[in-house]
Amino acid sequence: MGRYLTSTIRKRAPKLEIQSPAMATATATANLPRRRLSQGTRHTINGLLFASPWIFGLLVFWIYPTLASAYYSFTKYNGVRNPTFTGLANYIELFTKDEEFLAAVYNTVYFAVVSIPLAIFFAFGLAMMLNAKIRGQVVYRTIYFLPTLVPEVALALVWVFIFTPHNGLIAAPFRAFGSRGPCWLTCAEWARPTLVLLALWIIGQQIILYLAGLQDVPQDLYDAADVDGANFLSKFRNVTVPILTPVVFFHLITSVIGALNFFAIPYIMTGGTGFPANSTLFYSIYLYKNAFHYLEMGYASAMAWLLFMFTLVVTLIIFRSARLWVFYAGGED
Repeated sequence: MGRYLTSTIRKRAPKLEIQSPAMATATATANLPRRRLSQGTRHTINGLLFASPWIFGLLVFWIYPTLASAYYSFTKYNGVRNPTFTGLANYIELFTKDEEFLAAVYNTVYFAVVSIPLAIFFAFGLAMMLNAKIRGQVVYRTIYFLPTLVPEVALALVWVFIFTPHNGLIAAPFRAFGSRGPCWLTCAEWARPTLVLLALWIIGQQIILYLAGLQDVPQDLYDAADVDGANFLSKFRNVTVPILTPVVFFHLITSVIGALNFFAIPYIMTGGTGFPANSTLFYSIYLYKNAFHYLEMGYASAMAWLLFMFTLVVTLIIFRSARLWVFYAGGED
């Protein structure tokens, strides 16, 4: 009887499990309510996941090459062997020993200083003419915009054909009067002005910008000027020009950056030789030659950073000066 009661009690009594402290902590953690991420956090994570290909490309193809080029500018590096740190040797050699570098700087600055004001003047003036209410207005606008649609390679080859001395198309009027005409692309005195003329040939996009700006000039201002007895020049100086200064500002910034990086057309026209007498050797062409012709990657990196710093300084100066001459219709300057 006693054995039966003892066995029955053992069967009905609950089993007591002895847990270790680690198992107890895990059990307590599992029993806690799961913490849910907020909606803003989930959106941030999803956005980062969707943008991860672009972020990866930004880090690998932009930020890393930029930082690497900054380091290589202080080294002697040919793109194959390990770079050798040389300090400021590349920068010192550029300014003290490299005559081609000085020629490239002069050509680039000359092109920028001469072509940019002329491009602003002619683009503004042509936009004023094309904004007039005349017959065939759309046809004239299309004609002035067409050169910008021509690929740079074709444009450069056509330009070489036109300005070939003695046989070029531009030489025909001079031959008719028994004159030889300028030497254009074959002599240093005319090579740079010829490229400036080419830059004026492809200002169709800027003309469109000025045309859009002219469409935004309030007619009420012109009407008020007419009431005050203002003539055309007075309205142009006191109404049109102030309203168009933001467009001029944009044109100036983009033209400075484009002129300092002028590469494709002169390189195609001369093959990067700088003919004649390095008069068409622009900064970007000489940088390219050092990097890929001479395999002086460290030297080219130093040139690239000098160009970047110069462009940054000039752009900042223009931005700082904008408050003195750029007028915004909303009242901000």
